[in-house]
Amino acid sequence: MSVDAEGTETDEPGWEVDPDDESGAAVVATVGRQLRLRREAAGMRAAEFGQAIGYGEDLVYKVESGTRIPREEYLDKADKVLRAEGMISAMKQDVAEVRYPKKVRDLAKMEAKAVELLSYGNHNLHGLLQTEAHARALLGTRRPAYSQDELERMLSARLTRQSIFERSPAPDLSFVLEEVTVRRRIGGRSAARQQLQNLLEVGKLRNVEIQVMPTDRWDHPGTGGKIQVLKFPDGSAVGRTDDEYGGRPVSDPRYLRILELRHGIIRAGALTPQESQAFIERVLGET
Repeated sequence: MSVDAEGTETDEPGWEVDPDDESGAAVVATVGRQLRLRREAAGMRAAEFGQAIGYGEDLVYKVESGTRIPREEYLDKADKVLRAEGMISAMKQDVAEVRYPKKVRDLAKMEAKAVELLSYGNHNLHGLLQTEAHARALLGTRRPAYSQDELERMLSARLTRQSIFERSPAPDLSFVLEEVTVRRRIGGRSAARQQLQNLLEVGKLRNVEIQVMPTDRWDHPGTGGKIQVLKFPDGSAVGRTDDEYGGRPVSDPRYLRILELRHGIIRAGALTPQESQAFIERVLGET
């Protein structure tokens, strides 16, 4: 949050509308239009309204024009000042998803519907397995760096996806982790220990299998990058891999069979879930 000399919040990066996100842009534009109509109906100028809710005039115009995603507190303050009796605050639900990048929203939606997930990661732990401290530190390594606001949005979106572990009926989740992703102390020793303990806890869930691929087993079909396959109740599926199909999600059964074959070979060459638990415990003891 940035504040100007008069104590009002000014614009900052991380809350702009993605021009490629048509559905998200439509939601923000509708909310902005409703805010402008209510403000004008109340006989308030943009500068006066901005002063009343603690935001700069320029930011008010951006929100009303649909180029800026309003914060929850913006909507709550607007509701109070415009005496909307909860009608504006109710729009928080409409913009909640838009706050997260479209690719993250789409992934979360697919994961929420999946009955089975197959994942192999050769560089980082899967987002569903990351603790908050690990995820924050990992996102912090990105260059060019995220703004603080962008980082918080990405972190919130990543942690929200982990509600998949609370679903009933629970989906079957299979993760194969490269040894290096278990050993790398992302965020330092304390964060690494928390992360390893989380892997051990998640690995005990009946619907979850976590396997570790030892570094000395190089002859497997995962050296080209991560692999993920999501299967849905209607029998359909979607998958992706880093080194083929342009890295884009694919749903063609021919391509999915290839991804499942690769993942199956990788699983077969990795440590068993029981051996993997013992391996993670050993690494924890060394950390």
